[in-house]
Amino acid sequence: MKVQELLASGLKKISLPNTEPNRRDYRELLFRTDGFGKYISGIILYEETLNQKAADGTPLVDIIKAAGVIPGIKVDKGTAFLPGTEDETMTVGIEGLGQRCEDYYKKGCRFAKWRAVLKISQNCPSDVAIAENARGLALYAAICQQNGLVPIVEPEVLMDGDHSIDVCAEVNQAVWEATIKALHDQHVLFEGILLKPSMVTPGAEFKGPKATAEDIAQATIRVLQRTIPPAIPGIMFLSGGQGEDEASKNLDAMNKLARKTRVPWILSFSYGRALQASTIQQWKGDKANLQKAQEVFISRCKQNSLAQLGQYSADVSSGDQSLYEKNYKY
Repeated sequence: MKVQELLASGLKKISLPNTEPNRRDYRELLFRTDGFGKYISGIILYEETLNQKAADGTPLVDIIKAAGVIPGIKVDKGTAFLPGTEDETMTVGIEGLGQRCEDYYKKGCRFAKWRAVLKISQNCPSDVAIAENARGLALYAAICQQNGLVPIVEPEVLMDGDHSIDVCAEVNQAVWEATIKALHDQHVLFEGILLKPSMVTPGAEFKGPKATAEDIAQATIRVLQRTIPPAIPGIMFLSGGQGEDEASKNLDAMNKLARKTRVPWILSFSYGRALQASTIQQWKGDKANLQKAQEVFISRCKQNSLAQLGQYSADVSSGDQSLYEKNYKY
């Protein structure tokens, strides 16, 4: 199970300046939450966090390790316009990646993440965008493995749009197929990677009937079974703007279904907003709210851990406010 840092968007929602001390205090709140290592196996850090110290001078990475959690690192440099497309993007950051990975390993990281972003519209994703982003993911994965880091391969298909769940399934299948082929061509060791895909859901602006958790589970697992080799040990789903309860319920439904269909992968989570939104709202940058915020955080960690086992209990969950942001960037 992985948790991804939530910073700029979360601080903005509580009207807190996006300053280094505020970022440090929020990270320290999470990392010092008693017992969170029982439910979280790794944290995807920003480079700032890897070099940052807590208020008492303790390196944050040491606090993470003391909790029994593995530090990881976001290594891409964001996205850039992909020429010849309808405002589609490619992920950048390959230049110098090998040296950076070597440095990250020395500083304690043991895995990395690279996010490719694709969108669904009348003419998107284009074949060019699918191929370019698959190539980038494969090259990044190979470089990570050469430097001792486990690559998390993230081909995210955004929720933006009014498409149906069937269209989303078709697009994800094409994206995942291209990504797997590119990984093969780049001689990436499949047993040494994790996949971080989107769940197969209707678009955020879809006007038809609401898909149930069971609908999403069936569509997602069907596409996984058609495209993903059993050699890949784990699928760590991103939440992609789903509400906290929604993301947990969907993961729970997938694991319930997985036990009937005997899928070969661990189906788990790598959430940012859907794990931390209620925590940062409870905190609001006020030290007086620290304990309550940590209680909310550990509750979300536990509930998603239960969802990974197909044992989620909605009775003790938090609210389910949508966390969707169009064309989400971080």
